[in-house]
Amino acid sequence: MDIHRMNEPKLSLVQVRDRIDSIDRQIQELISERANWAREVAKVKGEGLSAIDYYRPEREAHVLRMVVDRNSGPLSDAEMVRLFREIMSSCLAQEDPLKVGYLGPEGTFSEQAVRKHFGHAAYGLPLGSIEEVFQEVAAGHADFGVVPVENSGQGMIQVTLDMFLTSEARICGEVELRVHQCLLSQRDSVEGIKQVYGHAQSLQQCKTWLRVNLPDAECIAVHSNAEGARLARHADDAAAIAGATAAKVYGLKIIEQAIEDRADNTTRFLVIGRSLFPPSGNDRTSLLITVNDKPGALYEILSPFAKHGVSLNRIESRPAHTGKWQYAFFIDVSGHIDDVPLQAALKDMGPHAAQVRVLGAYPVALP
Repeated sequence: MDIHRMNEPKLSLVQVRDRIDSIDRQIQELISERANWAREVAKVKGEGLSAIDYYRPEREAHVLRMVVDRNSGPLSDAEMVRLFREIMSSCLAQEDPLKVGYLGPEGTFSEQAVRKHFGHAAYGLPLGSIEEVFQEVAAGHADFGVVPVENSGQGMIQVTLDMFLTSEARICGEVELRVHQCLLSQRDSVEGIKQVYGHAQSLQQCKTWLRVNLPDAECIAVHSNAEGARLARHADDAAAIAGATAAKVYGLKIIEQAIEDRADNTTRFLVIGRSLFPPSGNDRTSLLITVNDKPGALYEILSPFAKHGVSLNRIESRPAHTGKWQYAFFIDVSGHIDDVPLQAALKDMGPHAAQVRVLGAYPVALP
């Protein structure tokens, strides 16, 4: 215990609040100063550019990692990152906010992922399907898109992987979102609920809870949880599985919270754009590789990674759409595509692969 601290006179509530007000004024002045310097960046880069020309995910990741390194509490790393993300989002959006497409309508977990990664100053563009998110990014109507790719309990989102087989989209970032599923309804309890709407993935994530608590209810899969909430809003005997945000958006009551079967239920999202970005210092690279159909083909593809000390994070196979029984491999590795070990591994792999595409090189997800 600090003896000097013990001997200090106790402050009154008014004094404590005055000190907080003084700190708030300093914070506000510094945020305004930061916003002015952000404008200076725009002047240095030149006139007539849009927000996408100023946005640098590798720089943003570097800044936020420094926030984590400096953090000594009492706020958590995730909370400090969230606060600084919003400051950077607002500074970037002074002239022209980023337009970010996601699987809508409003109130989906995809929208939450957009806000976690880009902040609330970005303009969210709700779209009707994952395919449409890819299309709007490719057409330039959206600067970036956010799409789900993997759930900790249900595995890969196949439609997202399949889109990379034909799309030229580049992966620019990743977001990990802790997913808490809620049961929403106009009713006050589960009594009388005959239908439950939800995305197929969400219904699967809550199947045990549904079996125990609503064994006779019909589970109806819809294209998004927000769509399910919208349907439940117009039926007095229905409920929806969605996040708490959807309850506010669609005027529903939260009957039960955290009904997901796994306590660690987390969804990983990818940020897609049209460009590759430089290294941030802690990156991941995603590759799409097709192999020649012969014995040992997969070994010849994977062994160069081990030879050059490149860690594999994930490997997933999908039909290649180029012929019957031909497969493409989606591989995530540690490091940036510009790293020497990864370049050496790809060079060794070259003679054994039918095709190698770099889908993206991007900062590893922050808290």
